[in-house]
Amino acid sequence: MDVPEPGRSAAAAATGQPAAARYTVLARALHWITAALVLVVVTLGIWMVFFEPADDAFKLRLYNVHESTGILILVLTVIRLLWRARHPPPPITPPLPPLMALAARLNHALIYAILLTMPIVGFLATNAWGFPLEWFGLFPIPSPIGRHETAAPILSNIHYGMAIALGVMLLAHVAGALFHHFVRKDDTLRRML
Repeated sequence: MDVPEPGRSAAAAATGQPAAARYTVLARALHWITAALVLVVVTLGIWMVFFEPADDAFKLRLYNVHESTGILILVLTVIRLLWRARHPPPPITPPLPPLMALAARLNHALIYAILLTMPIVGFLATNAWGFPLEWFGLFPIPSPIGRHETAAPILSNIHYGMAIALGVMLLAHVAGALFHHFVRKDDTLRRML
């Protein structure tokens, strides 16, 4: 059974501090897998946009991996949200001031919203440009709109804007985790390790 891990860690025992209540093993695994996949997607996105490969076949493979990974992130995000609904996060010790708690909730909500919508917008944009997606080369994902030259640049611009917004929110997320760990010295980060 996947339950929060009670008890004291070796580090907590050494410092005399009680161990932080942690997210479930599945929640932590999904978080770090999603983080790694987002890093892959961002790296590929930057490569494709700013360092566009001259070889068209290679460029199409990069797009396929980028889009396929985006769809995988979408699926993992849905699983994470379903799991989170049944397994709420452990409390932060000491509790956050109300304004800080609100900022954290808003940032998390926006990150989840983008992780759910950005892959869909990217998928629709690529299809609107006339490139259907075959998920990691295994099976096709049908497009609800097909080629649509008017919608393609609009969807691409929305996807690009979402990428910038996600980058800003993720930087705030990481900065917040580091602030909690090194400045506030609460258990926010330890809950996810």
